[in-house]
Amino acid sequence: MIGRTPLWIPILVGLIAIAWIVPLVGLVMTSLRPAGEIASSGWWGLTEVTLTLDAWRTVWTKYPLVSAFWTSLSLTGLATILTMLLAPAAAFAFQFLAFPGRRILLLIIVNSFVLPQQVVIIPLFTLWRDLGMIDNLWAVVIPYVGLSFAWSIFLVKNFLADFPKDLIEASRVDCCAPISTFLYVVLPNAMTPIAAIGILQFLWTWNSMLLPMLYLRSELPLTVLLARIAGSFEPNLDQQAVAAIVTTAAPLLAFIVFQRFFAADARNRSGGKE
Repeated sequence: MIGRTPLWIPILVGLIAIAWIVPLVGLVMTSLRPAGEIASSGWWGLTEVTLTLDAWRTVWTKYPLVSAFWTSLSLTGLATILTMLLAPAAAFAFQFLAFPGRRILLLIIVNSFVLPQQVVIIPLFTLWRDLGMIDNLWAVVIPYVGLSFAWSIFLVKNFLADFPKDLIEASRVDCCAPISTFLYVVLPNAMTPIAAIGILQFLWTWNSMLLPMLYLRSELPLTVLLARIAGSFEPNLDQQAVAAIVTTAAPLLAFIVFQRFFAADARNRSGGKE
């Protein structure tokens, strides 16, 4: 029998929720108030409150917000989909297939997790320049996928370490090729770590600014555009708030989409009991 939840738990959760919600409210209020009022009284000021959409109009007309949104969505979508496809396949090969140099190759990939992306900036820039790929979306997508291989393969491989070996052996008895075993046996039962990869990769690539700022010229994502909205002598807090709201909309939607896999996995583990 499950006992009653202690009173302090919902109180603590409520305080944490408020701590997360207050900055969001401040962001929305900053985007709806004139910059002068924000500078004099802050977004929480109650003496004089003027709501206006001037900042929204300025951002939408002065900056290529729609183009930057689609650029961010293209970069993030390609990097996330490729990682979600390639990382589970590589983890399956390292876990269930025997080939020469498997342990050494896995050790090299996992150790690359500690490699910061700043280390590869100059060699990559030289390579992309020689190949004529500067100002090409793939110049950013390829490093996004490559730099995420270490943690994504490690995450899925740890999940597959507890995967029922009987299912793998049964597929081999039925003369299934490794690709068929991966596609029809392993992949449908590994949606939870794949969803985790999707969330983490989407958030990282969507919020990344360094690589797009260096390798792209004409097609700029939202993060680079947000940095340009901030004026050198004028903070433009209201306009930055508008761009920040647009920037955070897609990661929130991605989390809502992928979290369904976690809920479905929890129901499956509990036998479908609510």
